[in-house]
Amino acid sequence: MATLADPRLRLERRARRLAWGGNAWHLIEFAIAIGAGISAGSIALVAFGIDSLIEFAAGGVILWLFSRGRGASEFAERRAQQLIALSFFVLAVYVVIESVRAFAGAHPEASWVGIGLAAVTAPTMPLLAHAKRRVGHQLGSRATVSEGGQNMLCAYLSIALLVGLGANALLGWWWADPLAGLVIAAAAVQEGRAAWRGEPCSDGCC
Repeated sequence: MATLADPRLRLERRARRLAWGGNAWHLIEFAIAIGAGISAGSIALVAFGIDSLIEFAAGGVILWLFSRGRGASEFAERRAQQLIALSFFVLAVYVVIESVRAFAGAHPEASWVGIGLAAVTAPTMPLLAHAKRRVGHQLGSRATVSEGGQNMLCAYLSIALLVGLGANALLGWWWADPLAGLVIAAAAVQEGRAAWRGEPCSDGCC
């Protein structure tokens, strides 16, 4: 019996290590994005910061799931997945509201700090997402796979952020910032629906 349990315990420890490592980075992302976003009046940057905080919460859900034997509980697994789905929906609602307000309000300023943050995050988040999804599939944990979807959303958000902030900084297209926010919101809704229904992810779980 112990020989059957040991591989799963090792995978659960790996899932926890990935969650801890991801959460440490998400706190750094949150602090930089929120500070730069407020300074520049950028909804896309603030949304990026909020997404980082939600990803931190999603990582906390995974840590909760794989503590005290909850990982073997189907009820705990489903509850964790639903909590992650709700985090996607919260992000989408916030971004839509703030993007609409941005179109009608003050124009955001250029933020080179935000551009630098997005340039670092865009290539690194897919690596973390792939690692989490792989462990999630090995554990048979849809919640872990869905949490990896959060990291992929962060990568998509980073690309949208680069485009939006870059267009504003280089071309003066202020409207690209809130437009990037709406693209992010649509992706969040798609991932949230997949997680709520119990689907692993919406892009093939590469």
